[in-house]
Amino acid sequence: MYELKLLSKDAIPAALEKAERYRFLNEPAEAESICLDVLRVDPENQRALVLLILALTDRFGRDYAVGVTPAQDLVMKLTGEYERAYFAGIVAERRGKTALQRGTPGVVAGQFLREAMALYEKAAAKRPPGNDDAILRWNTCARIITQNRIPEDEPEERSGVELE
Repeated sequence: MYELKLLSKDAIPAALEKAERYRFLNEPAEAESICLDVLRVDPENQRALVLLILALTDRFGRDYAVGVTPAQDLVMKLTGEYERAYFAGIVAERRGKTALQRGTPGVVAGQFLREAMALYEKAAAKRPPGNDDAILRWNTCARIITQNRIPEDEPEERSGVELE
């Protein structure tokens, strides 16, 4: 096994730019690797945590399995209430979309999408001025539910992240 080399702190901004580019190129595993390198040097780096959450959830539904737990654990490391709610919503929304892509019954996808909507509502209440990202995501989930005629879910247990 190889011993991984450490990045210098000065290289973090450029590394994160590169991770973002890999995500845009649909190469989430490369972005994930870079973010893990950054977090070894700066474990609280919020941008690296966000990019890692996005890279992990980019991999949902792909040929290689990625569990939801690592993404949920990373969400809890985010320092802001808005960020925790918003990115927990992203995780739930992407789980719902993956369920739809895999042909999982609509009720399951609907549970994840409605969970995302509840988290986006929580985020919208804490959003910074001029940031309506949570509203845009909420509307996307509502459209997916409507367009796919997803039935109302039954009040069973929810399998997402519990936020304070």
